[in-house]
Amino acid sequence: MYALVDGNNFYASCERVFRPSLNGCPIVVLSNNDGCAIARSNEAKALGIAMGAPWFKIKHLVETSGLVALSANFALYGDLSDRMMSLAAGLGPAQEIYSIDESFIDMTGVQGDLVARSHKVRRRILQWVGIPCGIGIGRTKTLAKLANYVAKTAERKPGSYPEHLAQVCNLDALPPAQLEAVLAATAVGEVWGVGRRISAQLVEAGVSTVLDLTRLDAATVRRRWSVVLERTVRELQGTACIDLAHTPAAKQEIACTRSFGHAVTAQADLAEAVTEFASRAAQKLRQQGSQAAQVLCFIRTSPFRPEAQYSRSISVPLRRPSADTGVIVAAALAGLAAIYRPGFQYAKAGVMLLDLQSDRVQQGELMFEDEATELQARSHLMATLDELNLRYGRGTVVMASAGLAGERRVWSMKQERRTPGYTTCWADMPVARA
Repeated sequence: MYALVDGNNFYASCERVFRPSLNGCPIVVLSNNDGCAIARSNEAKALGIAMGAPWFKIKHLVETSGLVALSANFALYGDLSDRMMSLAAGLGPAQEIYSIDESFIDMTGVQGDLVARSHKVRRRILQWVGIPCGIGIGRTKTLAKLANYVAKTAERKPGSYPEHLAQVCNLDALPPAQLEAVLAATAVGEVWGVGRRISAQLVEAGVSTVLDLTRLDAATVRRRWSVVLERTVRELQGTACIDLAHTPAAKQEIACTRSFGHAVTAQADLAEAVTEFASRAAQKLRQQGSQAAQVLCFIRTSPFRPEAQYSRSISVPLRRPSADTGVIVAAALAGLAAIYRPGFQYAKAGVMLLDLQSDRVQQGELMFEDEATELQARSHLMATLDELNLRYGRGTVVMASAGLAGERRVWSMKQERRTPGYTTCWADMPVARA
C-alpha cells in the first residue's frame, strides 16, 4: 500500500506562507530571468494562464485582474520542501522523495484508518509548514498517483468527484461500484506515465477513460504499444511493478546552464559565468560520489533576437576522471577559449559533465608517489570547500576566475520580483515586533 503526498501549487503555496495577503490572489512564479510561468495558483489557472506562458503575454493581467508575478526563489522552496517531507514521512516506515513537492510513502503494514491518519498528517503539514497538500492512497504507486489527482481535483473542482474524496483519497477503500465511477470519470491522459502521444493513440483506439485502460489485456497492450504501458496497466489493475526507490539513482550526466539577464560580449564575463557553472556542476558531482571523464562547454546567442547568430559547443576530455573543481573549471575554460568568437551578443552558456563513473573506481595507471599524494590532498581540499559553502552559504568560497562573490555581474539572471529568503538568509528573516 502506497501513499503519494503532493504539495498543492507548491511554489505559489511557498510564497503565501510568509505573505498571507496573497491568499485568494492569482499568483504566477516566473522562471529564470523572469521569462515564463512555471507555477500557477488556482486563481491564476482560472484566468486561463497556461503552464510556460511567456511573461510578456500575460503581464497585462497585473492591471486587469490583479495578477501577482514573482521571481523563482528556489532556496526558499527547497527548504520548505525539506520540512514538508520530514512530516510526510510520518505516514509510514519508508519514503521516496520523488520531486521537490511529491513523495511516495510505503504504508504497507500500517494499522488503523489510513484516511484518518492521512488527514492528521495533512493538517500537521499545513499547520507546521503552511503548505496545503493532497494525499492519494493505492495498492501501487500508479494507483496512489491517480488517487492523489482525484483528491486534489475533488477539492479544487467540487462536483467532479464525490465530496468525501477531497484532500485525501484511498482508492482501495472505495466500494467497487464507486471505484468504477471514479475511474470512468477520469480521462486516460491523467494516468502517471501516459503522455500526450500515447494518450492520443489510446483515445483513437476507443480507450478514453482510466476504466477503459484498466480493462485492457496487459499482454495485448505490450504487443500493440510497449512494455512500459503494459506495466502501467498492470499497476492500475493492482499488481505492483514499480518498487519504492529508497535512494535516487546516480545521474549519468550533470549540467549547469543559465540564460543571462543581459547580453554578454566579453570573454572575461563569459569566463566568470562558465567558472561558476562548472563549480556548481562539480559540487553536484561530488555529492553523488562520481567523477567525470569529459567536460562539455557551450555558448550561444539568442535565437529570438535579430542580431548575428552563433552557437558552438566543445567536449574536453580529462587525462583521468576527476571531481576536482579546479580540474573541471580549467577544462571548461579551455573549451570556452576554443569556441569563443568576438562580436556576438551571447545569451546563454553552460557546462555539462559527461562519462560519469563512481569515485570508488580508480583508473589504473602508473602514478608517481608525489602525484598520488597531491590527488589525495586535492580531495581533502574539495571536501573542505563543500563544507564551507554548506555551512556559510553557496558562494562563500569560489574559484578566482568566477569574480568577486557578492558583486552584481553582467551575466547575472533577472530576478527583479524575488521574495526574501525567509528561512535561508539571516538578513531576510522576518521579525515579529510587539
